Amino acid sequence: MVKPIISTTLMEPMLPSAQAILEDLAVNIIEKSARMAAQLPLIVQDKIGDLIRTMNCYYSNLIEGHNTHPRDIEQALKENFSSNQEKRDLQLEAKAHIEVQLLLDQQILPHNVYSKDMITTIHREFYSRLPKSLRFVNNPDTGENIEVIPGQFRSSDVIVGMHIPPKADYIGQFMQRFEEAYNAKHLSRTTKIIAIAAAHHRLLWIHPFYDGNGRVTRLLSHIALKSVGVGNSLWSISRGLARNAGHYKANLALADSQREGDLDGRGNLSEKYLVKFCNFFLSIAIDQIEFMQKILDLTKLLERIELYSINQIAAKQLPKASNIVLREALLKGLIPRGVIPTLTGYSDRQSRNIVANLVKKELLTSDTPYGDLYLNFPQHVLEFYFPSLYID
Repeated sequence: MVKPIISTTLMEPMLPSAQAILEDLAVNIIEKSARMAAQLPLIVQDKIGDLIRTMNCYYSNLIEGHNTHPRDIEQALKENFSSNQEKRDLQLEAKAHIEVQLLLDQQILPHNVYSKDMITTIHREFYSRLPKSLRFVNNPDTGENIEVIPGQFRSSDVIVGMHIPPKADYIGQFMQRFEEAYNAKHLSRTTKIIAIAAAHHRLLWIHPFYDGNGRVTRLLSHIALKSVGVGNSLWSISRGLARNAGHYKANLALADSQREGDLDGRGNLSEKYLVKFCNFFLSIAIDQIEFMQKILDLTKLLERIELYSINQIAAKQLPKASNIVLREALLKGLIPRGVIPTLTGYSDRQSRNIVANLVKKELLTSDTPYGDLYLNFPQHVLEFYFPSLYID
């Protein structure tokens, strides 16, 4: 049986018409992102990227009502899971999120990140890593438990709060329009950035999967920001959305509204509320870029690491000269083990003791037992190195 064709104009407008305020925000994002962490060695940026992926996972899950403590996430990445089944499942969920974002961060992005293939791949990679207990959703109308198949669109209709997404039979048509509307080859750079905000709402409006739409959409926004050269692994939109969760959800709901008269655009949905959501989303992006720029400022970061290590030395938790080694690791990125005696002025034996202590406390790490050393950022130092990174 041939599926009937339904007009995807129900989802229009896909982009706001000319809006100077949104263009100004997009330009601001371009300018601020270009200056991010330029002073830090690449290997330090990579390690901070690992930390930010964990943070992104924490905040994205928090939006979904899953509050998994950062220390539990850290343990999950070490394959050290809780004996409590519910807590273990949430750890596995967090680990899955981080693995999928790492996969996305490392791959060459396609020309059109808004393709059906990209979106279903994100969903499949995430859900295929989840424990079975987290792959079911309940239909409140029938009481039936529906299995969420990784990478597959829903096959029945749903209601999301006050919003009724398109019927399952028409998801393919709406996803095709979604892919076409946000194809980067048709857009200027500033419009591409505005499109990331608009696409964030429109994908949630379609609600193509039974579950996981929020996480998939936020991961898609992350790689879309990367694709236009303003996103990277050093900042996270999810942190800002989670810390403003009430406004985030309220603006999403408003953007579901139908057009309110002749002065509210020309589509079926309200243009003024789409503009409002885009304004909110892009302002959050600027706020998070500025936040990360501030805490990654080399001079200030150096001061915080120095203060932490000196205090730990005074408390006899770290050996003397640890601060010198950590300082060098931040400034140079990689430290050959052989330079530690010259760096500290201590004997080979004393220098090996310093390194052993720093490695034991996970402040330094190495790819091999005798390889070059570089900084590590375990959970127990984050409040000192990166204050306010985690705030509910």
